[in-house]
Amino acid sequence: MQSDATEPTGALIIRTLAMPADTNPAGDIFGGWVMSQMDIAGAIAAVERVKGRVVTVAVEAMTFIAPVKVGDVLCVYADIERTGNTSITVGLEAWVRRNRLDERTKVTEARFVYVSLDETGKKRPIPPQ
Repeated sequence: MQSDATEPTGALIIRTLAMPADTNPAGDIFGGWVMSQMDIAGAIAAVERVKGRVVTVAVEAMTFIAPVKVGDVLCVYADIERTGNTSITVGLEAWVRRNRLDERTKVTEARFVYVSLDETGKKRPIPPQ
């Protein structure tokens, strides 16, 4: 992950609009809301790779670079960084489009770890790609 990147890394997974209900008392979007969007995006990417159910087991790193404002379009990009026997690490970047325009600003980067589960909730090996 590079905080000084000018273009997103990975595939666009989620694009959503930051709404007034998601703000903190200062008027910025809660970091927890951004984190939840990133977790959703990471899980989508992990499910596609493992072809089954996953659960979040760790957030190895998370850096809030700039605030998200009401009206920003939050775009979350995911890149599979590592696949183990039952775990998968996903690098995530959140970028915003201010005023719904084309110019993008990186606001958050993170690394989430998921574990592949079977139908009964037990760890299961990740199938080869």
